[in-house]
Amino acid sequence: MLLTRASPTFLPSTSAASPSPQQAPSSPTFGRSQYRRGGGLVSVSSPVAGQRGAARRRSVMAAAGAVPAAKLEDADALIDSVETFIFDCDGVIWKGDKLIDGVPETLDMLRSKGKRLVFVTNNSTKSRKQYGKKFETLGLNVNEEEIFASSFAAAAYLQSIDFPKDKKVYVIGEDGILKELELAGFQYLGGPSDGDKKIELKPGFYMEHDKDVTTIPTLVGAVVVGFDRYFNYYKVQYGTLCIRENPGCLFIATNRDAVTHLTDAQEWAGGGSMVGAILGSTKQEPLVVGKPSTFMMDYLAKKFGITTSQICMVGDRLDTDILFGQNGGCKTLLVLSGVTSVQMLQSPDNSIQPDFYTNQISDFLTLKAATV
Repeated sequence: MLLTRASPTFLPSTSAASPSPQQAPSSPTFGRSQYRRGGGLVSVSSPVAGQRGAARRRSVMAAAGAVPAAKLEDADALIDSVETFIFDCDGVIWKGDKLIDGVPETLDMLRSKGKRLVFVTNNSTKSRKQYGKKFETLGLNVNEEEIFASSFAAAAYLQSIDFPKDKKVYVIGEDGILKELELAGFQYLGGPSDGDKKIELKPGFYMEHDKDVTTIPTLVGAVVVGFDRYFNYYKVQYGTLCIRENPGCLFIATNRDAVTHLTDAQEWAGGGSMVGAILGSTKQEPLVVGKPSTFMMDYLAKKFGITTSQICMVGDRLDTDILFGQNGGCKTLLVLSGVTSVQMLQSPDNSIQPDFYTNQISDFLTLKAATV
């Protein structure tokens, strides 16, 4: 069962199973009952009654302390109740390289109402600058300062802990992580350039790591793992040796998403599969800087001066997007345009319940309060 929890800042995502998952108590400050359905802010529909499955679902959710999600019926009321919308990208704004219907008009409408828009993605393959170009290619006017990718979060986290500039970062991931580390002034190695490297396993073979015969060796102090289409056994072994043998070496994951949208035709294995390989070989849990860790939420709240109760998190994943919003004390809206179906949402085995759900964000343009 997926467990709803208000996690510490760097808790492993429930996207991947951890050896000993524990349920943390709900946040006393931002209990969902404090902003759900209260004060007449948002009109909601009642759960469908009279169905055996629905009754069982309510029973299970009640036991888990979760309130069943309400179908969004009055979009204007939700829009008026918050100042900021945080949008996931994959499955919400686009799928692969294809824009989801109605997105430009929806974003324009929200901006016309004075809403702040922020785009947060667990995809670490691009830097913020590269994501800005993708938005532009898709015809969306989004400023780089409004974009927060997990590649940026990895570099921002290292900055937040004053990671020594004389240490190196070994990257299992793609260009986005490298670019953000470079912008932050950190030394790195690995990434796509290690994608062609192979290990010839001969008798007595010993793999050296973290050595540079041309300079004085500078130990790797952190291994950052993100989605990597050039993943191979060389990288697994190199990263494993750094974490196991370098004193105090950090194991940082951009995310633990099980699947991702590389194309709009099907789901593909996500960054969690790469993180899982390193977890398996090191027996060490990573520090997760992407959703649902609260690191990016705390960063955004501080940067923009946002009160989290005035934020609505919009996403397509329960165990990253919705949990991210709940951990940060935000209102939450699940859209069914990505990885989560209504059957998954209403499954008796799921206790991560958003405040509302709807088909896609363009429903903001059409859903109005019912008139009597």
